Amino acid sequence: MNWDWGAVADFMPHFWDGLLVTLQALVLGSLISFALGLVWALLMRVPTRWVTWPVGIVTEFVRNTPLLVQLFFLYYVLPEWGLTFSALTTGVFAIGLHYSTYTMQVYRAGIEAVPVGQWEAATALNLPLRRTWTVVILPQAIRRVVPALGNYVIAMLKDTPMLMAITVLDMMGEARLFSQQTFRFTEPLTVIGVAFILISYLASVLLRTLERRLVR
Repeated sequence: MNWDWGAVADFMPHFWDGLLVTLQALVLGSLISFALGLVWALLMRVPTRWVTWPVGIVTEFVRNTPLLVQLFFLYYVLPEWGLTFSALTTGVFAIGLHYSTYTMQVYRAGIEAVPVGQWEAATALNLPLRRTWTVVILPQAIRRVVPALGNYVIAMLKDTPMLMAITVLDMMGEARLFSQQTFRFTEPLTVIGVAFILISYLASVLLRTLERRLVR
């Protein structure tokens, strides 16, 4: 294998641009998945089938269809209905929506793991339902599910290269474009492979640190 450090140097400006896009997609997609997943989980606890059935159908459909199909649908079909967004915005929303159906299950498990005595104590104190959730239940539930949520952050990171399919120039998109222009594939692909490993490792360390602090 002929390693060309000149090709690495030429690729690095493109790499930094792609890294910024990848991190934007990861952070914003994670925030959407965490927030929307919590909404799904709370709606599934509403004591009426008129709410739980539609939510269940939507989340099952999203969870059981490929992310790539959802990306194509949002990017190419929605404009025909008058809804046009940038490629990055579409990709961020697609990742957030897709993974919200997984984080929903994580939140549900965390809520169900809260001891019954906590609910009974809140009732005995005559706390309003909103305060019961915000002060008693959710803080305990979220503390329990941080490790599982962290696993999905790493999973989202590894799925960001799919955004290349809708013209988003993330790290993988920049590497592909550079390779097509220079016919050098080894150097850019190796660089982004190492970058994904480092980002995943750093994310794991941060999540473990956060978990330890929450357990205290």
